[in-house]
Amino acid sequence: MAEPFKNMFNSKSVGEFATAIKLVYNSFKKEEFLKSIFDETWDGLELKARGRKICMSLGEYLPKNYSDALDVIDRVVSAYKGICLFSFTDYVEVYGQNDSDLELSISALGRYTQYSSSEFAVRPFIIKHQKRMMNQMYAWSKDENEHVRRLSSEGCRPQLPWGQVLTEFKKDPSPILPILEQLKTDSSLYVRKSVANNLNDISKTHPDLVIKIANEWHGKNEHTDWILKHGLRTLLKKGNRDALALFGYDDVESVKVDGFVLDRKVTQIGGDIVFSFTVSVKEATKTRLEYAIDYVKSNGKRSRKIFQISEIPLKKDETRQYTKKHSFMDLTTRRHYPGKHSITLIVNGIDRGTLDFDLK
Repeated sequence: MAEPFKNMFNSKSVGEFATAIKLVYNSFKKEEFLKSIFDETWDGLELKARGRKICMSLGEYLPKNYSDALDVIDRVVSAYKGICLFSFTDYVEVYGQNDSDLELSISALGRYTQYSSSEFAVRPFIIKHQKRMMNQMYAWSKDENEHVRRLSSEGCRPQLPWGQVLTEFKKDPSPILPILEQLKTDSSLYVRKSVANNLNDISKTHPDLVIKIANEWHGKNEHTDWILKHGLRTLLKKGNRDALALFGYDDVESVKVDGFVLDRKVTQIGGDIVFSFTVSVKEATKTRLEYAIDYVKSNGKRSRKIFQISEIPLKKDETRQYTKKHSFMDLTTRRHYPGKHSITLIVNGIDRGTLDFDLK
């Protein structure tokens, strides 16, 4: 199993971080700072909690004057490279919320995102100062630095993973749209991924709006088309007919499925299962092939997860045979539980057969 992300914050990385601060701020009490972090609670803390603990200790050992503390941080970020840079944007989030410090904090978030993304730290400022911050986010969307442009989109995603939910934008995402419009042809893949993720967030609560945007944008720029394909991924997985039609996956009559079988009816946690099937068409068409696993959860209920197989155009009278293996190895993101599972073949958003099997 992969090393937990939280272990990136450790005595070596935090020690190097403390040394970098000491080099530019001689009054920094390095040993006391480290002792305050690595106390009896440290081992039980997860990733974000470890970052926050480092941040709170920065509040104790950096200059008490907020502006003076930012001066120290400015000198560190240009010289130090490491995971603990995350704690500087966290510092701005925690200690820069006073109205009198707002402009200092906004400027700092724009600077520090170039070294360690401010996407989490900016969110409380958006909640508290929505109009001011969305004007700033739009200004950032025109910045020459791709990290700053990305922040303008990533920071206002309604449902950023691990970040505060922007409830007002879940209700009404319209303040976000000018930023996405500005970035829809951005030359940076890093930025385009964020725009796609923002659209995907919006699609979960406002699917019709995202379909409307997609129809307006589609076919005009290759960068924009890439954004749409990734931004509509949740709608595509849900079999949204409008989203499927936009990309030409709306033919549900021409594709014939045969021979959908499993190699076994029982498998083990840690093992795998193999399934195979054949697709054929009489007329040329585009096909989006997926499969769904209905997993048994710890409470005995089931939850569906969809996996993509391929997206391909099939020629007239073409037949293709597929064989796929699915693993039931436990991961950091998924644990498996025994019970009756199901696998469903999906073609162009439509279920085309379900087979049951037992996981032991």
